[in-house]
Amino acid sequence: MKTALHSTRDHYMHSRDSLGWELTVCNSLYPKKSPCREILKQPVSYGSLLYDFLSRFLPMDDIREIIEIGGGYGYLMKDFLLRNGSAKATMLDVSPFLLARQKETLSGFDVQFTAGDFLEADPRLLEGKELVILNEILGDFPVALDVSREVLEGPRSGLDELAGKVRHFRDHYGIELPGAGSFPVNIGALEALEKLCRSGIPSIFLSEHSCEARVPPPYEGLIRISSSDRPERISLKGHDEYTIRFSHLEAVARSWGYTGRRGPVADYIQMDFSPRLRSVLAVRSSLSDEDEIIRHFLEDLYKYEYLLLTLKP
Repeated sequence: MKTALHSTRDHYMHSRDSLGWELTVCNSLYPKKSPCREILKQPVSYGSLLYDFLSRFLPMDDIREIIEIGGGYGYLMKDFLLRNGSAKATMLDVSPFLLARQKETLSGFDVQFTAGDFLEADPRLLEGKELVILNEILGDFPVALDVSREVLEGPRSGLDELAGKVRHFRDHYGIELPGAGSFPVNIGALEALEKLCRSGIPSIFLSEHSCEARVPPPYEGLIRISSSDRPERISLKGHDEYTIRFSHLEAVARSWGYTGRRGPVADYIQMDFSPRLRSVLAVRSSLSDEDEIIRHFLEDLYKYEYLLLTLKP
């Protein structure tokens, strides 16, 4: 039985406008005059908010070696290095265009830049690293499409290489099965996390669009997002990505001795829920361009989940 693979590798290897049209949460908050900053309790950049959040659980000011995989334009890492002047960073990216942008953004800082696919990278690249960041990148990893229960529950004989990889995660980590029918599996994200856990890196931070995300009760009528037991396709310019099933990532991390904290990115990007903001969310049409940006941004604060993993002593 042949299992199909979806990959964004060629897109990122050859595209020269990979993020210029894709308004990530991090990019939305980078401009000082961004309308998305105006609705926050702390109107600062994404990296600064994340650094403060991680500092509640990790000794961020004492960390000396950080690696970021798929670092976009380098904005997050710039914020981290501005806060911790003693830290050294490694940036790994499959996109030559984005790696060049990272070099511009991080000019003057102590940073090593490495081109390549993390799934193929030498594991020694992780030696000595204390924290790894995969921010808004997991959806770009390869996805096994149309996986059937036969693959995950039937005999192993006759499975092709990709199906065998999926079966590995089912057998070794007990990943839960979606409902009836075939479904995508975030095989690349699972392989990436397994590689990180095997390295014994002390702290791992992940964030991405989640297929399992939920809006808390106070905002259920105002913020509307979809939720599913299986990854969902997101159609973007030039390529597709898939949302992540975070419960599968948790299963892998637990088996390697990691403890996790999981939630919406709204945990560390907290909004000032003003009457104007409620009005923007209550009106579903005839919004100004700025209000439309804000509405989508707020939806992303709950559609995106994070997973902070720390290795048990």
